This record gives sequence, structure tokens and C-alpha cells, in this order.
Amino acid sequence: MKLKVAMVLRYVILILGAVIMLMPFLWMLSTSLKTQPETVKIPPIWIPKQLQFSNYVEAFKQAPFFQYFINSVIVTSITTIGQLFTSILAAFAFSRLNFYGKNFLFVIFLGTMMVPGEMLIIPNFVTLSQLHLVNTYGALIIPWLASFFTVFTLRQTFQSVPDQIYYAAKIDGASDWHYLWHVLVPISKSTITAVTVLQVIGSWNSFMWPLIVTNSENLRTLPVGLQAFTSDAGTNYAWLMAASTFVIIPMVILYIFLQKYIIAGISKTGLKG
Repeated sequence: MKLKVAMVLRYVILILGAVIMLMPFLWMLSTSLKTQPETVKIPPIWIPKQLQFSNYVEAFKQAPFFQYFINSVIVTSITTIGQLFTSILAAFAFSRLNFYGKNFLFVIFLGTMMVPGEMLIIPNFVTLSQLHLVNTYGALIIPWLASFFTVFTLRQTFQSVPDQIYYAAKIDGASDWHYLWHVLVPISKSTITAVTVLQVIGSWNSFMWPLIVTNSENLRTLPVGLQAFTSDAGTNYAWLMAASTFVIIPMVILYIFLQKYIIAGISKTGLKG
């Protein structure tokens, strides 16, 4: 009896948590289909009297969202690929190679994870200004081509792979490069997929940095483009929520298709020897 009660309570808590997490998303969808007066009505209404699908059309007319979408795709794709490449190489070096000062260097890099990202905005901006990269794709991409969080995560996974696999590959004549890309990376695909999705979501939703380093409309990304619906006259919440839905949907689709890899990558750090 106690076991059944505990199970029911567990499901109630999980369902309640899911509802709480879904409420902002459902409210966004609801607001995107309302008239402007309905968006500010008190008490608030969940279901509009008449669905305003025209809000999505009007939202696209207010700003060049197709250009914003292309910019977001370019920035997200390049930063994700670049960060994965540098992180995989660094993680392999810290997990398998022996070189002078490896542990000391790893601790120093690990310490950088404790520095809030906001503290790096000004130094990074000054550096890019001196390199004349402000208001270019380089400013949106270069600072994010490396992430020690990704390096740390992959290092833990690489270290959990039994040494016997590495020695067997070396006996067969495989170089470190061949072992990394043909053995270690396929074994670690769950963790790599998990960190890839985290990077894609972070880059896609990035707002502060693109806002600071770009002043041209042609270089804006989707999150920055949402400012088009806020003016001195106020905010058109219906159009803003319609545009926000367009921004969020690609990440929702990505998660739905890759959720099993994300869960597997987070729940384990690799093979157990």
C-alpha cells in the first residue's frame, strides 16, 4: 500500500512539474493568437475568442525575419562545429596524452568555469574592437569556438573508456588521430550529442552578445530581432509572441528528435571498465 501511495505521489509531482514547465510555452502560443486588447486584458484569458493566425503574417512584415533566421543558422552552425572540433581535440589531449604541466593546465582552465560570463563581455569586446571585428560575423562566432565546459564533459567520457581499447588500437597500428576519430568519438556519441544540443540551444538563444557586437540589421540574429516589436509606443505582445514561437519551434523539434541521446549523454559518462 505504501509503495502504491509513493508511486502515485511521484507521478503527481512529475505531472505538476511538467504542467508548470509547459505553462509559459502554452501562454506564448495562446498570446500569439490573440488580438492586442486581449493580450492585456485583466483577468487574463487563455483561449482567445477568435484565433488570430494573421499575427504570424504581421510579425514577419515588421522585420526581416528570414535574414535573422539565416544569420542564426550560420552563427549556430559554425560555432557548434568549431566548438566540437576544438573540444574533442582538447579533451583527448587531457585524457590520453602525457605532456608537461597537463594537470596544472587543466586546473587553470577548470578555474575559468567559475568566472561569470558577464565579466568577459567587456574584455572580449575590447579585443574584437582592436581587431576591427565588431559588427561582423567574426564577432558573433570567434569568441565561442571553444568551451572548457564541453572539454571537461568530453574528458570525463574519454577517461571512462577502458584503456584496453586504446592499447588494442595501438597494437593494431592505429595512430592517436585514427583512434580518436574512428574509435573514441563513435563510442562517445551520446555525450557528444548532448553537448552539441546544449551548444546549439545556447547559441540559438544568445541575446546579449549579438546585441552588443552588432549594430547592422543585416547581422542581427533571431533573439535580437525580437526587439522590433518594442517601441516608444509600447509592445505589441501578440506579434512578439508569434515571432517568439518561430524562434523556439526549431529548438523544440531538435530536442524531440535527439532526446534519447541527450538523456543517455547526461545520465552516463561513457563505458565502465
